[in-house]
Formats: sequence, C-alpha cells, structure tokens
Amino acid sequence: MAKGSKYKVPRRRRREGKTNYYKRYVMVVSGHPRFVVRRTNKYLWVQVVTHKPEGDYTIASAHSRELVTKFSWKGGTANTSAAYLTGLLAALRALQKGVKYAVPDIGLHRPVKGSVVFAAIKAANDVGLKVPVSEEIVPSQDRISGRHIAEYARLLKEKNALEARFSKYLERGLDPEQLPKHFEEVKEAIFKAHGFTG
Repeated sequence: MAKGSKYKVPRRRRREGKTNYYKRYVMVVSGHPRFVVRRTNKYLWVQVVTHKPEGDYTIASAHSRELVTKFSWKGGTANTSAAYLTGLLAALRALQKGVKYAVPDIGLHRPVKGSVVFAAIKAANDVGLKVPVSEEIVPSQDRISGRHIAEYARLLKEKNALEARFSKYLERGLDPEQLPKHFEEVKEAIFKAHGFTG
C-alpha cells in the first residue's frame, strides 16, 4: 500500500470501484443533466439526473423490470432489446419534464461497441432527447429488435434444442422466433402510454 506524508486515501466509492470521480467532475461542471445507464446481471436502470449542491436529483428514471410489470414484456430484462426499451421509457419521461439534452454517463462500464448501454442511449436519441454518441458504436437495429435471437432460435428448433436454451422465454409464453414482433408491440405500448406519436 502507498504511504507517505502526501498520500491520500481514495474516497470510499473509488476504493469500491463504483465511481470515477474525475469523469463525474467533468460531467457535473458541464451543467447538463446526465443520462445514466447501469446494468446488473438481471436488470438495467436508466436515469436522467441533475446535480445540485446538496446532491444528485433524479428527473426521470426507468427500470427494466417495469417492462414486465407495466408493458407485458416477455423477453430478458438485461439484454440489448430490454436496454433499448428501458432507455426509451426513461427518455420519454425526461422529455415530458422538459429535458432536451443530457450527457452520457455509463459509469465504470467499458465503452464496448454494440454494448447494451449504447442501446439505451440510442433509444433516447431516437425519440428526440439528445445524448451525444457515435453511430459507429451503437448496436445495429437487428440486434436491438432481437432478430439475431430469432434467427438463433430458428436454428435450434431445427436441431430440437430450442427448449434447453430458451426455457425462460417459453415459460413466459414467448416463442423466441417472435421476439422482433414482440419488441415492436412493447415499443408501441410505451409510445402509447406516453402520448408519443413517433
């Protein structure tokens, strides 16, 4: 461990690997709200957050579990499709609160091309909430809508191996080959619930 008269113990959240304080400082001094995307193994959170002297204030938020409870989503809650829909939900709520621009905050997630965090950011831009991101790094529309999953399911069905790989989808009553269609249905339900005409 480093020591000496000039050594400073890092802040707790930095020690725990939860916060990069330099990145946070740059985002806070920009004066713009942050479009925060966080992921666990099971779920995704998307929040639009602004900073105040007393701490962060959440303007709008969405959790991928809401897709299941409020919009009858039958797919996974931590995949690319769910990330896009959760980002859509948070962005529409932020727009209703008057937010038009936010800076991307992916925390300690690595900025990997096509990752779920960029699917959420793409959703925000698609509905008019400007969050700067390169088109080269966002997932393709096929991945967002789940076409790659539908194609994989088709191959497994031919080998009689569908149930082993997609048991959770089937338990929820969703044929994984129909995921792109289901994605569009849930997307439309989200738009309808927020009075968005697209």
